[in-house]
Amino acid sequence: MFFKKCVFRLLCLYTFGLFGAFQSQAQSSQWFHLDAKTDSVLGISTDRTYRELLSNRKPTPVVVAVIDGGIDSTHEDLKRILWTNPKEIPGNGIDDDKNGYVDDVHGWNFIGAKDGRNVQYETAEVTRQYARLRPLYEGKKRASLKPAQQKEFDQFVKYKTEVEKKRAEYQEQYQSYSTFSSQLVTIIDGLKKALNVSKLDTATLRNPATDNDFVKKAAAALYEMTSAQGFGQAEDIQSELKRGLDDLKAKAEYAYNPDYESRSIVGDKPDDVNETAYGNPDITGPDPLHGTHVAGIIGADRTNNLGVQGVADQVRIMAVRAVPDGDERDKDVANAIRYAVNNGAQIINMSFGKDVSPQRKAVDDAMRYALSKGVLLIHAAGNDNKLLDTTASFPSDRFIDGSAIPNLITVGAITSKNNEGLVASFSNYGRKTVDVFAPGAAIYSTTPSNGYDNLSGTSMAAPVVTGIAAVLKSYFPKLTYSDLKRIIEKSAIVQNRQVLRPESNDLVDFKDLSKTGAIVNLYEAVKLAEAEEAASAAKKG
Repeated sequence: MFFKKCVFRLLCLYTFGLFGAFQSQAQSSQWFHLDAKTDSVLGISTDRTYRELLSNRKPTPVVVAVIDGGIDSTHEDLKRILWTNPKEIPGNGIDDDKNGYVDDVHGWNFIGAKDGRNVQYETAEVTRQYARLRPLYEGKKRASLKPAQQKEFDQFVKYKTEVEKKRAEYQEQYQSYSTFSSQLVTIIDGLKKALNVSKLDTATLRNPATDNDFVKKAAAALYEMTSAQGFGQAEDIQSELKRGLDDLKAKAEYAYNPDYESRSIVGDKPDDVNETAYGNPDITGPDPLHGTHVAGIIGADRTNNLGVQGVADQVRIMAVRAVPDGDERDKDVANAIRYAVNNGAQIINMSFGKDVSPQRKAVDDAMRYALSKGVLLIHAAGNDNKLLDTTASFPSDRFIDGSAIPNLITVGAITSKNNEGLVASFSNYGRKTVDVFAPGAAIYSTTPSNGYDNLSGTSMAAPVVTGIAAVLKSYFPKLTYSDLKRIIEKSAIVQNRQVLRPESNDLVDFKDLSKTGAIVNLYEAVKLAEAEEAASAAKKG
C-alpha cells in the first residue's frame, strides 16, 4: 500500500512541475559544440571551427584564470591543461618567485588556512550584514534612534526580514523534497524487487517483464519521468535529487543562518581589504564540483580521447579558489582578480555573483587593475530569472561611478531548444546589462574524481564564452581585450524570434533580453578575426 501511495505522490509532484527544481535537462552529448547549419542545434560550432578554419593555423598557449570553488587537479581531462607556475618549486614551503604566496604551483586558495583547513560553507552576504547589525539594533524602536542611525536601522530590518524569510523557505523546501526523495527510493527499490533487476534503465522501464498491472503503471510513470529529463536510468534521478537536496540543506543550515560563522578558519581580518597574505595553495578544496565543471567547459583536453572536449585547445587553467558554498566575500574576489592578473592570466572566468556588495570598491579597484593590464573578465549573469536592468547584482557591469566596465562581458544562458523555450528559465537577462547569451543548460563536462556530468546555469554559459575568447587569443595573439570583446559580440548570431521570458509564460523578443540580442558563435568569431586580420595586412601592404 505504501508503495502505491509513493507512486501516486511521485506522479502528483511530477505533474505539477515540482521536480523541475532539480531538472538538469540531462543529455550525454556536448550539444554546445554543435552547429546550427550542420547539426540543427544552436551550439557555438566548435568542431566545425577547428575542422574548417583553424586546421592550418598554429596556436599559442593562453592563460585563463578560473575564480571559483576549486578544481580537481588530478582529473584525467584537466591535469595536462593546468597552469603551472614556472618559478615555484612544489612543496618546499618557500615563496620561490616572491609573489607573496608559498607553493602556488597551480594557483591559490583565498578561503583556506595556512594549516591546510578550508572554508566549504559560507553565509549569504545579506546574512552577514544582518549579523553585523543585529547587536546594534535588535529590540530597538526606530523612533528612539538618532536620525543618523535610522537609515542603518532600516537596513537592519530589511536584512532581517529577508534572512528569516529565505531560511524558512529553504527549510520547508528541504523537508518537502527530503520526503519526496525517500519515497522515490522506495518506488525504485520496489520496482527493482518486483522486476528482479539491479538497475532500472529506460529499456527496462519501457518494457517491464511483468504481468502485474500496477507494476506496469509504476514503471511507465518512472519511465516518463526518466526519459523526459533525458536520463538513462531511474537511479540518475536519485543522484540529481541528492545534489538538489544538498544545495537546499546548505542554504537552510548555513547560508541564511546568522549564527553560523566559518571565516575564523582562514585566520585573516575579513574586513581588511588591503590584506593579501592569507590562504593556502590547495586549489581543490572540499567540494570542487562547480570549478571542475567550469574548467572542463573552457579547456578539457581535446587530444587525449577521454571524456569530453573543452572549447579551447591551447589553454592553461589557473585555479583561484575564492567562492565557497554560499556568497563569496568581496575581499577574496578582489585578491583573486589581482592574483590572476599578476601571475599572467589574460582572461578571467567569474561564474559567481550575489545581491549585496559591502566592499564593492575593492572589487571595482581590482577590475580597474585588470583593465589597466589588458585582461578580459567574463562574468555569469546569474540564475534568479531577474531583469538585471532594475535589480542589483554583483559584480556589477558598471563601476561605482556609473561608467561601463570595458573589459567585462556578462553572459546569459540558453538551452538546446530551438523554439520558444530557447532561453533558460533560470537565466537573468537585461537589455542594458547582459551582453550576450551562450549555451548554459545541460552542459556535459568534467566533475571530480574523473567524472562527467550535466550541470546547468549561467555559470556554465560564461565559460563557453571564456573558451571562445581563449581560442581567439590563442590563434590571433595580437588581439587585445577590447578586440576580443568586440569580435565576440559583433560575431554573435542575432535571434529574430519570440521566446519565453525566464520563469514566465510571456513571449518577448529575444533581442530585448540582452545588449546584442544574440548568441555567441565560435565559427563566426574566428571568421571575423580572420577578416580583420586580412584587412589589416592589406592596409599595411
